[in-house]
Amino acid sequence: MEPQPKTLLVVDDESDLLAELCPMLERAGYRVARAADGQEALGKVPTVQPDLIILDVLMPKMDGRELLRRLRQADNWVPVILLTQVNTAMERVMSLQEGADDYLNKPFDPMELLARIQAILRRAERSVPAITVAQQLRSGELQLDRQARRVSHRGKWVELTMRAFDLLVYLMQNSQEAIGRDRLLDEVWGWSYAVSTRAVDIRIAEIRKALGDNAEQPTYIETVTGYGYRFMRPVQAE
Repeated sequence: MEPQPKTLLVVDDESDLLAELCPMLERAGYRVARAADGQEALGKVPTVQPDLIILDVLMPKMDGRELLRRLRQADNWVPVILLTQVNTAMERVMSLQEGADDYLNKPFDPMELLARIQAILRRAERSVPAITVAQQLRSGELQLDRQARRVSHRGKWVELTMRAFDLLVYLMQNSQEAIGRDRLLDEVWGWSYAVSTRAVDIRIAEIRKALGDNAEQPTYIETVTGYGYRFMRPVQAE
């Protein structure tokens, strides 16, 4: 018996976006339901029973954050990707603290959205807790505490600069996914920092040195030639 296609609920008040995005997701093999605001979506969730929700933040009647809060308060932990329009570090922090599994800034590349949907659904199928909201991440002998902003490796504390720590967090949250330098620069440094992608390479080198990770035969961070980096090992939320 062939597996049933996953169901997505796309919630956005922009009719043009829905008209473009929903058919693309259907062509990718998903069942797609849609809603124009959070209030409509809240009514549809029990009947649609989506495997993942793509949720705009700014909407009439009930915005995306209010819908997300209500779902989590009702102990509904369906994966949610928030679509945001403000590209700031605070926006990212708020999105994750409120229970989102991932976020994308508008305008976005539909293929990047598709890749993130696939990654989240793979994690959900393995019954892995949402590592985007976990305070502690572990991968073998590497342990990271986001709240204390501390890293230990083989039982010893590791010193990292603020930016290197944030970069390691992001890579571990998206483990086994190849992530381009431009995306790392955008997500970790943010749009307000006028730096080049060379800054990513410098912090990767710092992380590797701190962990004793050989770039030629890496244990943790692999270079994806001409593109970016991948955290190679599985990561567990604790």
